[in-house]
Amino acid sequence: MSKSFKFTSFIIAVLMIAVIFSGCSKSNSTSTSSDTIKVGALFELTGSVATYGTSALNGAKLYIDEVNKNGGVLGKKIVLVKADNKSQSDESINQATKLIQQDKVIAILGPSTSTNTIAASSVAVQNHIPLITGFATAVSVTVDPNTNKVKNEIFRACFIDPYQGSVMAQFASEKLNAKTAVVYMDDKSDYSKGLAQSFKDQFEKLGGKVIDTEAYVAGDQDFKATLTKIKGLNPDVIFIPGYYQETGKIAKQARDMGINTPLLGGDGWDSPDLLKIAGASALNNVYYSNHFISTDPDPTVQDFIKKYKDAYGTEPDASAALVYDAAGMLVQAIKDANSTEPAKIIDALSKLKDFKGVTGTITINSEHNPVKSAVIIELKDGKQNLVEKVAAQ
Repeated sequence: MSKSFKFTSFIIAVLMIAVIFSGCSKSNSTSTSSDTIKVGALFELTGSVATYGTSALNGAKLYIDEVNKNGGVLGKKIVLVKADNKSQSDESINQATKLIQQDKVIAILGPSTSTNTIAASSVAVQNHIPLITGFATAVSVTVDPNTNKVKNEIFRACFIDPYQGSVMAQFASEKLNAKTAVVYMDDKSDYSKGLAQSFKDQFEKLGGKVIDTEAYVAGDQDFKATLTKIKGLNPDVIFIPGYYQETGKIAKQARDMGINTPLLGGDGWDSPDLLKIAGASALNNVYYSNHFISTDPDPTVQDFIKKYKDAYGTEPDASAALVYDAAGMLVQAIKDANSTEPAKIIDALSKLKDFKGVTGTITINSEHNPVKSAVIIELKDGKQNLVEKVAAQ
């Protein structure tokens, strides 16, 4: 066989392979983009805060299923691409990268915690993909603390730590007549530290005194030594900004030691597992800020609760409600933009106004936070009771 024939045959073979792969690629791209919209669902489905992630995914699925049953958006069905960050920040980065670069999602819903969301947001910002968290309340989720600039791609459906920390400080001072407080925080958590600082600032501004600040780390099991010290200080209130796995244990051990002081917290207390961890008897004289309560008579809230119960056989928590709203924000932005291009969705999200959600009417401000109301919940034998609604600020 001549060299020229071999060369010609080689060229033809290469061209044929190129045509085949080009055709496959074009066909796949067209079928994917013509009738579906891929959205990442990046949540804590396993690990230390798995109840948040599970509820969040349920909320997202519930909203997206409703949209798809009604014909989708822009004539396309939404496909949720599920990813588990295992309640870890490094895995949040890995999974956000996979969702964007391999799965080709046009937006991400989640994660739930502030630390995990901050980790995932670095990938979303780098790739100019919108990310909406339902439950991450730290200021640094949407504003870069190093530059003080708003992260263009990052939004949230929840209020922020300074707001709920301030709300709880005002409640302690004005409703519980507290003059002294101890703050017991997770010093490795952006969420906990942010809440602790805002509570302290507002409480002392109102004339109170934070007489001690103590620290624990997520995963700790025995809090008795620190609680013994706090008991000796006899504060009027104890503010414990943390997540349910630790706050539930702290509440139980405090009550077992005879500490009957009011325990205060933020939305991290809200979980179906809190009652299992602490027990009903420990969850009295407990107050925390939240985004949502199932006893709210608002028809929008009650309709959501019914749909959630029908779908999952249990009552929704705040995480489910917030991510239901986050999914709604995304769909509304796609409609407003009349496009599935990430840049246009980002622009539409930044202009979102008067979106009626389960957790309130949402208008996005200049720092990509919603202006919305909060609720303060009291626990009586572990059962939630609405104390008051706090108007949006």
